[in-house]
Amino acid sequence: MRATQAEHEQSRLRQEAEGLRANEARLRREAEEARKKEATLRQQAEAREKLVKAQVLCDQLKFDEWLAMYAPECIYWVPATPQGGDPRREVAILFDDRRRMEDRIYRLRTGYAWSQAPKSRTVRMVSNVEVFAAGAARMVRSNLLISEFRPDGVRFLSGFCAHRFVEQDGHWLIAVRQVNLIDCDQNLRNPSIVI
Repeated sequence: MRATQAEHEQSRLRQEAEGLRANEARLRREAEEARKKEATLRQQAEAREKLVKAQVLCDQLKFDEWLAMYAPECIYWVPATPQGGDPRREVAILFDDRRRMEDRIYRLRTGYAWSQAPKSRTVRMVSNVEVFAAGAARMVRSNLLISEFRPDGVRFLSGFCAHRFVEQDGHWLIAVRQVNLIDCDQNLRNPSIVI
């Protein structure tokens, strides 16, 4: 009888140990999931902060600081078709590299950008920021709304943006910015602001 009691006790202890190991494994999985979720939320917050900063700098016409947020080798693309396509083969509203972005900013500062005399007043809003890992880079999708005041009235430009951020010297810089305007295939009345 004692052997049966001992065997029963050992069986009970084994079951308890298995239950404890299962609980420990479950808690480790939950902790790992919580760490991943926290990392994702941190990345979304960082991306949102960078996107909002870029838009505020544009609104304040602080183009040097805005340009510093871009990688030395970068692309800024605003497709002219709703489905995007290939900017090397299709018409684009804007398809700039770093040098062309610098040229646009220079022209805006000269006072000879007649479409910006007087300068537009803008307010930009960023929302629905999502972050996706893409190897060493981060892909970020967001929605954008620009309100532009001109002497002849106010207009709105809206759409969604795709950004590819790359890390350089400990900083996340924009390597690609694609702005997909919802009315890109309509008359945009000379989009002379930085979109």
